Amino acid sequence: MMISRDIRYVGVNDHEIDLFEGQYRVPNGMAYNSYVIADEKTAVIDSVDARFAREWMDNIQSVLGNRVPDYIVVQHMEPDHSGSLIRFLEAYPDTKIAASGKTFEMIQNFFGADVSARRTAVKEGDTLSLGRHTLRFIAAPMVHWPEVIMTYDAADKVLFSADAFGKFGALDAEEDWDDEARRYYIGIVGKYGGPVQTVLKKAAALDIQTICPLHGPVLNENLGYYMDLYGKWSSYTPEEDGILIAYTSVYGNSRKAVEQLAETLKANGQKVTVCDLARSDMSQAVADAFRYSKLVLATTTYNNDIFPFMREFIEHLTARGFCGRTVAIVENGSWAPSAARVIRGLLEKSKDLTYVDPVVTIRSALNETSAAQLELLGKALCGEAAAPESASGGNKKFVCKICGYVYEGETLPADFVCPICKHGTGDFEEIQ
Repeated sequence: MMISRDIRYVGVNDHEIDLFEGQYRVPNGMAYNSYVIADEKTAVIDSVDARFAREWMDNIQSVLGNRVPDYIVVQHMEPDHSGSLIRFLEAYPDTKIAASGKTFEMIQNFFGADVSARRTAVKEGDTLSLGRHTLRFIAAPMVHWPEVIMTYDAADKVLFSADAFGKFGALDAEEDWDDEARRYYIGIVGKYGGPVQTVLKKAAALDIQTICPLHGPVLNENLGYYMDLYGKWSSYTPEEDGILIAYTSVYGNSRKAVEQLAETLKANGQKVTVCDLARSDMSQAVADAFRYSKLVLATTTYNNDIFPFMREFIEHLTARGFCGRTVAIVENGSWAPSAARVIRGLLEKSKDLTYVDPVVTIRSALNETSAAQLELLGKALCGEAAAPESASGGNKKFVCKICGYVYEGETLPADFVCPICKHGTGDFEEIQ
């Protein structure tokens, strides 16, 4: 693939992989991108996964012939990009390594190799002349490892962006860029919105006509569109006004409530995506939570906690800086519903969340009371007046700290005994 007169693509497609980084489903494989700049001096930009070393080096030779690369620029040391590095260095013992200082520490840690004699350490603003092309290095720490650099070629106005602007999927896969790039960004880079914002500000000062990432296609059209998406993702701004309903259900009763709520919301013109966390791709659910402005969490009480898939989902959100969204809760519990309390506790790590009343409490299955709560919640999510506290009967809730049983009433009687564990009022606390 020709990027410009002097720049060629020498990466590989991986259709053998099923889970990227051991957790992200990639039904359409992955691309490990690498590039060659052939000038008076030559430079290779990054390597590929070790399983494809031979194919990658054949690709390099097809571009350079018998020329020996003068430099290999190592932008990122994650093994999907550095796995073939040592084999390359053995084949080309005179090639210099241009990389950040931390990269050389990682080369030693990963491979036990002393490459000090071949070291060309670079930092923010440093340049490397190849002839017509002068490479300028941009420090990009924590996008998404600490050693990362990006590389800008002013001659052809190309930004080699490391993992930024990457996506899941091999280059021969026909799929929507947004969905797989969003899933990739939120899952892998999402925690590091601040560092990404810093790099985007640096990129805004450059004249960029082509972006060459380490995964996914080369971008050379509508770059403002991709920059805008990255700006939203890294600032945790919802892409669009919509509602994700993420749920778990053991015997189908919570699912029925979710389906009823979704129908109500769609009938009122809301964009709604429903996700069964036990069966859906978790990374897709997490990406959708960041995509939309509102999130409904519906789950059963389970062992005085919440269903494991819901806990995992929320932990993925908070680990990636989930914030600035509107959240509603539907809980289910046959004798001691406490899911709402657990969810609120888990989401304490998230900033600027707006909770919608009422919390819908289902006791085993929808009844007249919980169905009325569900109707009020639907109205509130559609922008109608928020439901008053009396939607749940105006009662306070007191939870048993021993077993999780929830008592509802204006006051907790002094002689009350928990019907589950038989503990008295001293082991109860009010749910705020």
